[in-house]
Amino acid sequence: MTVRRLKTYASSQGFAYQYYFVGKQAVDPEGTEYVFDVTSDRKLTYPVRIFVPTTAVLAWAEAHLRSLSESEQYAAVKLRLFRAFDEASDMQAEGRELQVDATFLEESLASLGVA
Repeated sequence: MTVRRLKTYASSQGFAYQYYFVGKQAVDPEGTEYVFDVTSDRKLTYPVRIFVPTTAVLAWAEAHLRSLSESEQYAAVKLRLFRAFDEASDMQAEGRELQVDATFLEESLASLGVA
């Protein structure tokens, strides 16, 4: 039996989201997809998929002259999830398929001090 850590995020939209990481899978050669289960009412849980294209990861690596670690990539994915929580007025309808593009990857990791 897998025990999942349920986490809470209070969005700027006034919702308190609960979420947990389900897993990730490679979508070769296009990139990696991360999946979180999310709820804002503790009744209905739905998946949120966040896709990280290989091109974005390679662009970051080329700009910084090193590979992106898995934990750094996961950090960018979580920041993308949090941004969706803050921006979407209806997460279930608007935020179930997200993407981390090269610009967001660069900005989010820079905000964490990752260079």
